[in-house]
Amino acid sequence: MRHRLDLAEAMLCERAHLSNIDGVRQEVMDEFEIVLTQMPYVGGAAGRMSDFFMRLMGFMAISRVLRRHGVSLSMIGEIERETYKAQLLTVPEAERLASGRQFMSSENQTLLREQAAKSASKNHQKEFPEDFVYDFVEPGPGDNFEFGINYKACGFCKFADRHGDKEILPHICGLDFDAYATRGIHLERTQTLAGGANHCNFRFSRLPSD
Repeated sequence: MRHRLDLAEAMLCERAHLSNIDGVRQEVMDEFEIVLTQMPYVGGAAGRMSDFFMRLMGFMAISRVLRRHGVSLSMIGEIERETYKAQLLTVPEAERLASGRQFMSSENQTLLREQAAKSASKNHQKEFPEDFVYDFVEPGPGDNFEFGINYKACGFCKFADRHGDKEILPHICGLDFDAYATRGIHLERTQTLAGGANHCNFRFSRLPSD
């Protein structure tokens, strides 16, 4: 979080026109402490979506503080996405691309099929009601993606509903595109639960290498 705030500082001054940046930073860190107490438990290291929560929930804290300072929703989204991309790009390219290849691998697709089936099971939903629920999607004839995931229930949506963060939720969704692109993966998504659809349709393919 402190690294993100370092990366965001110039934008907070120049675009959001905030002064007393040290005070804003402290507000964000204080809000982050609150967010951490609100973050649901979805299985820890054994839960696939735990990593997503840990990586992205801090942006809820940033959004809340910036809204209190009167920053527009569009500007919040712009600052958060550029900050997240800048942070992702601090990881060496070879490491990022290796992570992307692992994600797209047949071994990981097999694991994702298993995790998807588990997410939809009654036992899992009973034990972790705040978790995501999703299906693995195989490409059909004429499809130009390697595989897909349909999220039928979203942990971030559940969190936003519970804690009054629905207006800033779309900015969390927007972070997904850079998260995959910086690893050499093209994400196509035309609808989201946050936008009122009945599922989020993630479709993955490899970006052409330079």
